[in-house]
Amino acid sequence: MLTSNEAMENRDAAPAAASDAQVLQLIVDTPTGVCIRTVPAALPLPEGVDQGTGAELAAHQAAAMWGMPDFVFRSTIRKVSSGQREIGDRILLAGSRGASVQIKSREGEYKDETGERSWLQSRGSKAARQAKGTVRNLRTTPAELENGRGRAITVRGEDYEWIAVVVLDHDRVPADTVIDCPVSGMPSIVLVRRDWDFLFNQLRSTTAVLDYLFRAAELPPVPLGDEPARYYELAAHDLDAEPGALTDAVNELGGQRVSLPHLPQAPVGSSADQAHLVTRVIFEDIATSGMRDGMTEADRLALMSELDALLPVSERANWGRFLLQMLDAVRKAPLDKCAWRWRRVVNASGSRQLILGTATRHDASVKATFMSYVLLRHHDLGQHTGLADETLTLAVLLTPLKDRTRPWDTSVMRTLGDNQLSREDVDRCRRFLDV
Repeated sequence: MLTSNEAMENRDAAPAAASDAQVLQLIVDTPTGVCIRTVPAALPLPEGVDQGTGAELAAHQAAAMWGMPDFVFRSTIRKVSSGQREIGDRILLAGSRGASVQIKSREGEYKDETGERSWLQSRGSKAARQAKGTVRNLRTTPAELENGRGRAITVRGEDYEWIAVVVLDHDRVPADTVIDCPVSGMPSIVLVRRDWDFLFNQLRSTTAVLDYLFRAAELPPVPLGDEPARYYELAAHDLDAEPGALTDAVNELGGQRVSLPHLPQAPVGSSADQAHLVTRVIFEDIATSGMRDGMTEADRLALMSELDALLPVSERANWGRFLLQMLDAVRKAPLDKCAWRWRRVVNASGSRQLILGTATRHDASVKATFMSYVLLRHHDLGQHTGLADETLTLAVLLTPLKDRTRPWDTSVMRTLGDNQLSREDVDRCRRFLDV
């Protein structure tokens, strides 16, 4: 893979080879031939605020717009004996992983390349220490943080595996500037803001972005602005990698085996038919729906994180097409009948499965059938693999609406561990479902 010359918004004024103000073009070898990938400049800073605050808001916007606002949390102020302490600039949370994010913006008069490198290294090192301090504070005392939808969740630092992420907002990064900001006890990585935006726009999944950041942090740092090039090198490596092994129990389940690269070469959602939007709508439905008694915002976040992890980013457009076809099929059922369509994915170990289904309508009978089907499939998988205590099943049911105010209703069910179904319970479910 080769990097082409960069197209700069102001080539005469910028001595840099890689920066937020530049549009980067990469020449990428793909299975279908050589493609040019364009990495746009970072999102513009909002007006009406100082530059540092604007950079934080723009980084937040990128994570919320492309990765869902539910996974990105704003900073908060905590009172301490010496006064006040800010908890992070931004925090990403998805599943068991978290990122403590610090954003630093270059203000004032520019210096020569040596001076700019010094600024980048000093601000990067300071930001990395601050990111670690945020994690240390959260591990000492939990904090109530507000996500991008304005919902509060109590965050306990010990519940997550953390990475320190430094985002530098700088439009004149000297060429070949490598900034290394290690912190003890946790991985760290430094990006320019353009490349932060690129990762979220490319992957459209906070879980996938976190996975990439942890993976890249294990490698030697690359020059600032070269993160997209490293991304495509890793994507090419994934494409050539041998598929992972399945357990014997999963092999015995039959079905179609699908092996997917962790990092897609084409941006997620780049297909012309917009089928990928189906999964985004499902996420939005879950994020904006009412909650049952006893369910908390933390429960909602956990459910959305699991769905984000179980839906491979490179297959979301295909899943969207499947669901649209399944919805079209169940709409054609006679008025006195209810048609069903199901698809499910089981992971390589057999401990996780995702069930996606459609039904002609939503009523008490459909709700009972949906629940019985999910419980039975969960029980069968756990018994077959011997992993009943650790098996997770997440199921999503779409039912078309007649009034066209929305394309469908979304129902979600999650079950974890051994449900202790008796033989009578299992037989009752099979008779009810006629399977």
